[in-house]
Amino acid sequence: MKIEFSSLEENTALFVLDGVSIAFANALRRAMISEVMSFAIEDVKIYDNTSALFDEILTHRLGLIPLVTDADSYVPRSQCSCDGAGCPRCTITFTMSVEGPGIVRSGDLISQDPVVRPAEDNIPIVKLEKNQKVVIEAQAYMDRGMEHAKWSPVTVCGYKNYPIITHDDRCDGCGLCVDVCPHEILEVKRSVVGVKDGALEACSLCRLCEQACLNSGIGDEPAIHIGMDDRRFLFNLESDGSLPTIRIIKDGLLFLKKQSDELHEALS
Repeated sequence: MKIEFSSLEENTALFVLDGVSIAFANALRRAMISEVMSFAIEDVKIYDNTSALFDEILTHRLGLIPLVTDADSYVPRSQCSCDGAGCPRCTITFTMSVEGPGIVRSGDLISQDPVVRPAEDNIPIVKLEKNQKVVIEAQAYMDRGMEHAKWSPVTVCGYKNYPIITHDDRCDGCGLCVDVCPHEILEVKRSVVGVKDGALEACSLCRLCEQACLNSGIGDEPAIHIGMDDRRFLFNLESDGSLPTIRIIKDGLLFLKKQSDELHEALS
């Protein structure tokens, strides 16, 4: 197995996973979505809420705010020695007291740990009019997206087979396929059609180029051919800000390794 990064940033990553089956690629996708631990608000005590939102809606919105996760300093509540009661090793407490007029935003949440904080400070929660107030205390802990989507650290996580674009000797460089390509990755080179440098990964495998070639009257088979590499996959990953993309990838792979080791031990 080989991983090649086309781009790697704090919250986005584009990489090629080479030398694996489609089953493994999909297992990694599912692991990154639903098995990587991150913080989210779960328990909320509302001391005062005179806003236009019901308590339940307000709590739901608080739970969906992505929180920066320090997975090395805390343990999941399910693995903590407090047996789910909530303690400083597994639980972070947030407080918030805001009075209108104005918009309550995620940055108004005050964390007992400055590291574990909202990933973005400008996420709107509720609009307050004059004399309206929201006073809450909330507890957040780590869990996985399998339990609820609010614990999933990703907003986008998908893959496609790596595209393969070839042409045969019948290609005369007419350019009809170039004109219909929605991502503009094709060009005419020396009277034949080719892929622009560095543009192959943008191919969406729509095959409009093949249809345009057929419409030119070339015959029953197009001169340009779109294929897929069944052992190579292009992943697109976006973090919600709770974890860096590189940490999500590593934790997803570690989860698969752990599951594989446990299965191997059980079979032995």
